[in-house]
Amino acid sequence: MTAHVEIEPAVVPAWRDTRRAPEERAEDLAGRMTLEEKLAQLVGVWVGADATGGEVAPHQAQMTSRPVTWPDVARHGLGQLTRPFGTAPVEPAAAARSLARSQAQVVAASRFGIPAVVHEECLAGFTAWRATAYPVPLSWGAAFDPELVEEMAGRIGASMRAVGVHQGLAPVLDVTRDPRWGRTEETISEDPYLVATVGAAYVRGLEGAGIVATLKHFAGYAASRAGRNLAPVSMGHRELADVVLAPFEAALRLGGARSVMHSYTEIDGVPSAADTALLTGLLREEWGFTGTVVADYFGVRFLETLHRVAADGAQAAGLALAAGVDVELPTVDAYGPPLHDAVRAGEVDEALVDRAVRRVLAQKAELGLLDEDWSPQPATPDPVLDDAASRDTALRLARESIVLLANPRAVLPLAPGTRVALVGPLADEPLAMLGCYSFPAHVGVHHPDLPLGIEIPTVLDELRAAHGPVEHVRGCDVTEPDTSGIPAAVAAAREAEVCVVVVGDRAGLFGRGTSGEGCDATDLTLPGVQPDLLRAVLATGTPVVVLLVTGRPYAIGEYADGAAAIVQAFFPGQRGGQAIAEVLTGAVAPSGRLPVSVPRHAGGQPGTYLSPPLGLRSGVSDVDPTPAFPFGHGLGYTEFAWTGVRAARRDWAVDGAAEVEVTVRNTGERAGADVVQLYLHDPVAQVTRPVVRLVGYARVALEPGEGARVRFTVPADVTAFTGRDGRRIVEPGEVELRVARSSADVVAALPLRLVGAERAVGHDRALVTAVSVERGPAVRSAAEPAEEVA
Repeated sequence: MTAHVEIEPAVVPAWRDTRRAPEERAEDLAGRMTLEEKLAQLVGVWVGADATGGEVAPHQAQMTSRPVTWPDVARHGLGQLTRPFGTAPVEPAAAARSLARSQAQVVAASRFGIPAVVHEECLAGFTAWRATAYPVPLSWGAAFDPELVEEMAGRIGASMRAVGVHQGLAPVLDVTRDPRWGRTEETISEDPYLVATVGAAYVRGLEGAGIVATLKHFAGYAASRAGRNLAPVSMGHRELADVVLAPFEAALRLGGARSVMHSYTEIDGVPSAADTALLTGLLREEWGFTGTVVADYFGVRFLETLHRVAADGAQAAGLALAAGVDVELPTVDAYGPPLHDAVRAGEVDEALVDRAVRRVLAQKAELGLLDEDWSPQPATPDPVLDDAASRDTALRLARESIVLLANPRAVLPLAPGTRVALVGPLADEPLAMLGCYSFPAHVGVHHPDLPLGIEIPTVLDELRAAHGPVEHVRGCDVTEPDTSGIPAAVAAAREAEVCVVVVGDRAGLFGRGTSGEGCDATDLTLPGVQPDLLRAVLATGTPVVVLLVTGRPYAIGEYADGAAAIVQAFFPGQRGGQAIAEVLTGAVAPSGRLPVSVPRHAGGQPGTYLSPPLGLRSGVSDVDPTPAFPFGHGLGYTEFAWTGVRAARRDWAVDGAAEVEVTVRNTGERAGADVVQLYLHDPVAQVTRPVVRLVGYARVALEPGEGARVRFTVPADVTAFTGRDGRRIVEPGEVELRVARSSADVVAALPLRLVGAERAVGHDRALVTAVSVERGPAVRSAAEPAEEVA
């Protein structure tokens, strides 16, 4: 008779137990690790980056060129794999298989078998070959449509997740302060409320797809002196709190972002990568952030080489780690041997390493990377990164983002059969549609023998398809000084009934373009001899449509009066050519609104609409900063009547909400969309305030004759600002809520009174205005009074 033997169940270590909280699993695993294993979790490795071919930034080349043999690094584990899709053109299926093999090697090489987090850029789409290239963030802002941006981000995230990517380095939440800055195309707006609401929507879409969203650049990067990349920032604590930090706070609370990237910049002499008050005091202790802080590429070493606040890599690593930078990207450098040796020598407290590794491992637990059944195999064997549904989303966003700035002669939409001359350097240029972080412009330009990987119809292609025969003459280049082609463009314009001139930017990196990272401008004159082309064509007397395809606003005051129409598109993505042609021909009515002011003069920067009274035109200076077209401006092809503007009551409790409503009716003969904007005017405050600032908006699409009632519920918290003593307060007193078509076109001003005692508010305050849109027979008629305060 065989004796029955009880077999003890295998003991699952706590870090493998999926029933436990991620933090508990991370604590257990970190306690089992050697110093070398812990440090390995705090670094990434960038395989295939080429410092010799101009593929990385200045100052990065010397670090990328240092040999890193990643299988050797991975013997202790590995925190991140950097850009396996976004470094070189590779077929998506082959890239996914290669990534799976790399992850299998990472797992096999180390004692605990922990996979790496894989990160990629995804600012205007997954930055991979053959992936959909969407409109850039300035276009998101122009659309005033957070729901569509969230949909786009969800598609981007789904494509990344399908091939094994875990983290996306987006969105950019920098508020535009000086459009000379080359990365203006990456920003959403000059208005923090618009950046906050649209940026939070992007985060929700990406995180909803299972991808870790990374907020960048924290903080102040876009406010650099003279608009220069990596320049110091001159800013007081009030501007930092009320303008720069607000979108980050909103994206964390309303979007649920799980990562933050520090900025390259320095504010008042303190680089962000070494700013403990920013990365730990504010971000974690005040805001309650529990995710990971990652370095902007080589930002830790820059503490030594650019900022000169560290004597060597070890000191740079110690400063960054103490401030709260958990992961060094893109490749192992200061957090490698320098940090290891500093910890062993007692120069850096190992407790700081433990703190960072717990955060990294907790996030890996959330992503399933600590689970025993994790597999490196991609979700699908043959991923398609540019499908019909994604292209449709890109097209809809491009359509909504195009802004009709002026149309004084009603030359648009183009009448059928009109003889059209299409001139300009961007009329037949596919890459004119894309920003610098789209794969074809970011990486593809280094591989000219390969196809773009996606279909990018040009304005010429699509206008001929939509309108019929079009005479095309290039006229000039974007940047070259040659003017020999301008006479031919003038001749074509003279023979036409309407001339469309397509001018603007070429996106690139570090001086290889006129817009993009490191492509800063000394002023806001259109690049090259494009102004000469415009002047020559305008002088013909033929009605001229100026079509701007750019990454920043340019000064067009010189052309505002002479042009028959002006259209602005901000790098509208791979379907942008189609969207532009549809707007020009009237197949689609323009409905975009300016996310940034368009200056009248090339100089006089920086200047945004968020100006106190001293920032406006005055009699004591001969410089008039009034823009050619203000923030929020945009025209359409139909008419909208706004009536019944009213507030529920005049008194507005400092801890309550004001309700404002307006009825919008399409009184024209075709469908269209209007954007109702709500601004706050605070006439007297304890510190100077912007004359107006956006506190709510609603995009309303209506059929001819259709009406809708738009209601805004405005929490008093959105009136808050940083007072004299440094606290954020809601201050009692007289204010106005202005229902407006733009920051300068007010339909009705509703005088209200904030009542109660001054109230301090914190991170738990209300951040956004609630909006509801009611359609149908209950909507009141257009005969109602225009303004009312109950």
